[in-house]
Amino acid sequence: MRGPVAIPLGNAPNGRPNDGPVELPRLLVADRDAVAYESIRDALHGQPLLISWARDRAETLAAVREFRPNLVLLDLSLPGCDGLQLIRLLHDVNPEVQVVIYSAAQSTESTVNAMRAGAEDCLNKPANPAILRERVEFWLGQLDQQARASRLELDLLDSFTFEGVVGRSPATLQLLARVRRVAPHFATALVSGETGSGKELIARALHVWSGSLGPFIPCNCASVIDTLFESELFGHKRGSFTGATEDRPGLVLAARNGTLFLDEIGEMPLLLQAKLLRLVQNREIRALGDSNSVKVDLRIVAATNRDLRKQVADGTFREDLFFRLSTVHFGVPPLRDRQEDLPLLIRHFLEACAVRYSKPGLHLSHRAELILNRYFWPGNIRELENVLNYACMMAQHAVVDVNDLPDYLLTPAESEQKATPLTMAEMEYQHALHVLQLCDGNRVRAAEVLGIGRATLYRMLARRDAAPRSGSLSSVPATSKSAGA
Repeated sequence: MRGPVAIPLGNAPNGRPNDGPVELPRLLVADRDAVAYESIRDALHGQPLLISWARDRAETLAAVREFRPNLVLLDLSLPGCDGLQLIRLLHDVNPEVQVVIYSAAQSTESTVNAMRAGAEDCLNKPANPAILRERVEFWLGQLDQQARASRLELDLLDSFTFEGVVGRSPATLQLLARVRRVAPHFATALVSGETGSGKELIARALHVWSGSLGPFIPCNCASVIDTLFESELFGHKRGSFTGATEDRPGLVLAARNGTLFLDEIGEMPLLLQAKLLRLVQNREIRALGDSNSVKVDLRIVAATNRDLRKQVADGTFREDLFFRLSTVHFGVPPLRDRQEDLPLLIRHFLEACAVRYSKPGLHLSHRAELILNRYFWPGNIRELENVLNYACMMAQHAVVDVNDLPDYLLTPAESEQKATPLTMAEMEYQHALHVLQLCDGNRVRAAEVLGIGRATLYRMLARRDAAPRSGSLSSVPATSKSAGA
């Protein structure tokens, strides 16, 4: 392996003048042809990077271990190995390395197979020097953008964590603003949203910002046996039923001067709804076996993932109770409707997993990040937390890579469970989506990078409805108590 060659430095990767030591990006050229290596080095003269050269499989693997390149220009016909197998080996050694195929006479099939193996892009050999410089500048910009984004996420995590709720999307911030305004004044509130979207966190935020001096007492209405529900909620007197050997106060009294959280309120039986209505209306309860009523001062927050209006129409939920509970109503948006929160949530859970599993510095590889970003998260924040917990347990190093993620998140190409080549339309869609993600959702910029018009880009992205996206539960988009709204 040739030693690294320092290309003369113009500006530092962040675009500021180089006024001190800078950790330069690193490029490895894996090609047996010395002339090809020299032409690449000459074409990239003046770029802010270090270049090294490897001539065969052994040198390439050694360079990835020791030189730690950010980008590898790989000739698939490198001596001593199968090029596709080498791509996988490179990612095993360093999950964060980006591999770009640099070969002559590439067929569509070889390109598809290389992408499936983990290649980021491809270039024809020999490359036009201007095109090569342009592409390398783009890759360097992406590396810098990723580093900036990582630093920014750490800075933002503290700024955008509110009573356990993590988020900076307009939807999340608007929701939290409403919660903060209402919290000091409400007596009863309803929080609705999909399973796993963070309804209990909103309830806890209401409790904390209300200034209540008492405790926050949760009750899952779906987990309590119907025959014991009244006793669980209102308490009982000794001898009131078989097995009642002593007085028990119940959850309502336990929440006195605080907040009672009734999760999955839509599961409550109709008979008990009438008794709950008395509590909501009069703040008064009567324990089983007791002839006297007791006044209680508390706030009540109910949560549901059901459509209570539909249940009212069906006769399975009392209309008067619904209107009492929904005097103040907060709808928690699903994770797919607040994609801006995803990076912060990922960072939040990675930080928690780093402590939980004693693996400091946990972070996602670029490939794993793309997979998480494109998934629809039907299970919302709870599903995201479960996925990251699993991945962090599986990770052997600080980098959480594709192989550490649950299989169901992976496309057939990533899991290698199918060998059917992608159609051209599917390839165009996947590549357009990838570029759009790299451009932070800016479609104008993505169209410029792809060299196409915006109308063409819109048509390519519209093909999502024609072919179901892998990783989702259907072709149409369908949540942990520790983060998110």
